[in-house]
Formats: sequence, C-alpha cells, structure tokens
Amino acid sequence: MDQKEIIERLKAGNKRFVKDMREGKRSGKSRRAEIVDGQNPFAIVLGCADSRIVPELAFDAGLGDLFVVRVAGNIANSSSIASIEFAVANLGVEAIIVLGHQNCGAVTAAVAGGDYGKHLNHLVAHIKPAIESCEKSAPVNEVAQKNAKLTVEALLKKSKIIRDALKNKKLTILPAYYHLNSGEVEWLMP
Repeated sequence: MDQKEIIERLKAGNKRFVKDMREGKRSGKSRRAEIVDGQNPFAIVLGCADSRIVPELAFDAGLGDLFVVRVAGNIANSSSIASIEFAVANLGVEAIIVLGHQNCGAVTAAVAGGDYGKHLNHLVAHIKPAIESCEKSAPVNEVAQKNAKLTVEALLKKSKIIRDALKNKKLTILPAYYHLNSGEVEWLMP
C-alpha cells in the first residue's frame, strides 16, 4: 500500500467501527500463525494509554496491522519516539497517526495544573505547549486536539529518522482526534 491507501484503509476501518460493522478479520488462529516469525504493520499509531481508546478496534485492524505506541497524553517523549523510530527504520512503516481524544485525563491534569509528583509532572510538561498555544480558557478537548498537532511537530523536531523519512517521501504523519461518544476519528490539519 502507498501512503494514501494506508490513510484510506484507516478511514474505512473507522467508518465500519462507527457503524458497528467491524469485519474483525485477521485476528484468529490462522492470523496468529502468519505473524509468528515477524511483523509488517502498515501504520503507527501514537495514542493515549486511556483504556477507552483501542486503535486496533477503532480502525478495524487485525493482529500485526498497527504498530501502536501508547502513553498518557499521546506525547512525544524519548521512549515513544524510540518506539516509533524502530518501526520507521526497521519495519518500513510509512504512516504515523498521532491520536488524541475527547476527555483526555492527561490533558485535563495538565490544564488543571498542580504538583503531581516527579513522573506525572514530567508527562504533563509535554502537554503545556498545547495549553500555551490555546486561548486561556480553552476547553480541554480543544487543548487535546492542539496537543495532537503539536506532537506531530515534536516528533519531527526531535527525530532525525522521522524527519528524514518524511523528507524522502517515505513517511506521512497526521494528527487525529478520537470522539469517545461516537467512536469517530476526526482527521486534523497539522
């Protein structure tokens, strides 16, 4: 598949998911046997660790189809970037989707502010640029959308592997936003 076909496949899978018409293929015994010796995912999803968002379901994908990296707030930290770089450099994945979502707890915590301790403070610090680039009283969901867009920029800024793949037209990278109430993935303009 080329990059355009990858995005169309994700969009079609999400439409099936929203309509409760998932095909649910590529997840049984035969699929497990096919992927024992290696993986060949067609897209990377940097998504939130929130249990309400399961990219494989939301895009009606099967085992081995998506390389999913999950971290609260779908942030570009060293570990998430390293995981994505692995998939781009070693697996040849040609599409990255940064998937923010409605009512994100990490974004809510970042907007609320406060001292959450060393590790959570580190995490919410990655979300602060989104807060700062929105209106002062912007709703959490607006900040979550901005965070997805800025995470795309952060991936490009922080990773030479990702930057070079994009420059060489071997990669596309898009921000998106998952609506909890409908299951719809909204594609955001970077």
